[in-house]
Amino acid sequence: MTTPLHERIAADLRDRIVSGRLAVGDHVPSESELQQEWQGSRAPVRQALAALRAEGLIAGPRGRPPVVQKHQVSQPFDTLLSFSSWVQLMGSSPGQRTVEIARRGADAAVAEHLEIEVGDPVVQLVRLRSMDDEPVMVERTSFKLKYGKTLFEHDPDAGSIYAHLISQGLEVGVASHVIDAVPANDQDRRLLGVGIGTPLLREQRTAHTVDGDVFEFSDDRYRADRVSFTIHNTPEGRASLGRTQPSGS
Repeated sequence: MTTPLHERIAADLRDRIVSGRLAVGDHVPSESELQQEWQGSRAPVRQALAALRAEGLIAGPRGRPPVVQKHQVSQPFDTLLSFSSWVQLMGSSPGQRTVEIARRGADAAVAEHLEIEVGDPVVQLVRLRSMDDEPVMVERTSFKLKYGKTLFEHDPDAGSIYAHLISQGLEVGVASHVIDAVPANDQDRRLLGVGIGTPLLREQRTAHTVDGDVFEFSDDRYRADRVSFTIHNTPEGRASLGRTQPSGS
């Protein structure tokens, strides 16, 4: 399957930044320069730049060429890489298949996390995420309607949801993550190919805008034989969280 253009542009820019060919403080090529270089339209160029903004690699006022912020690739919240970025850094090919996208009323759990009333409209997305065509994670995400409604005009299988939302003007702030283990339910069984009750690693994420408004609640369930989580501490007491592949996998 051909890699979408925006992913190829993002991967090339990411490589230039991580390798140091684009130094911290350097301007990345402008949208028009990237359009010429890749013989593409503005849309994939903007989506590629939005992905790098989401990873924290570039920043700057919209309408001007952004500048390189850092060389290390990280998730927007200084915690977890986006799934696609993590898989690419492992030298594998990420994939996704949308199982469902729907507008419905929030149940009690979703309403509590999104700080809305039960029954308020939300956009819910279920995707199966894969590594080299092997299913490894089921992603269940709920967005407040005002943020998620543009997803009905976007192909969720075309790449990063966050890159799309950022391209629509969402300014991502901080997020909280809770990691625990849960037994696989029937949908997990069918999508991941595991037995009912198989222990899965679960990451629950509540994400805010820069203004502090909750825009997303996600329940992501990983096959424990394919993905694990690591925490790195610094002498200053800071911790960074990341995914790893269990040894022997």
